Amino acid sequence: MGLKEDLESKPPCHPRACAIQDCLTKNNYNEAKCSHLIDALYECCDAFYQKYGDSATSASCPKANLLRLKMKQRRDERNK
Repeated sequence: MGLKEDLESKPPCHPRACAIQDCLTKNNYNEAKCSHLIDALYECCDAFYQKYGDSATSASCPKANLLRLKMKQRRDERNK
């Protein structure tokens, strides 16, 4: 599914969260092998907060301020 469909799922971004769980299970919980899916979830959650505001909630997304911190940390780590 695309970002629009994942935003409209119940709860929002849930398909991306499930994809991470499936990936972790298949890869013996090696997070490095699922990093691209974590980025995809964060992309969806960021779009969710942009659309509905920082006070919105989804069981699949961290709180808006934590999401932004995690996204920054991941960007910084890639740019080392």
